Amino acid sequence: MSQIIQLNSTNFQAEVLDFQGIVLVDFYADWCGPCKMLAPELEMLAEELKDNKVVKIAKLNTEQSQDLAIKYQIQGIPNVIIFNKGEIATQLVGLRRKDDYKKIILEEMLKG
Repeated sequence: MSQIIQLNSTNFQAEVLDFQGIVLVDFYADWCGPCKMLAPELEMLAEELKDNKVVKIAKLNTEQSQDLAIKYQIQGIPNVIIFNKGEIATQLVGLRRKDDYKKIILEEMLKG
């Protein structure tokens, strides 16, 4: 079973902005080839971090939640924003490996 949270305009505030931890949000679209290639990387990352209570991995479909795509100025996908206590910590556009995201998450955890 997937550990990845599906975000939308209704639950974004509670799941991301109000969460007192780290949330990796993958802004994607179903038609995006690189987004599909990123999905298994994030599944593996979510599995590795599933017991960590201060980290969430989440996905947001930009076509279903265009208001959030506009708010965060998502112009290229995949676009991953890592939030720490509701604030943007970093943003990565394009396809990356699982370990790239994990490294940033661990760095953010050290910041507290």
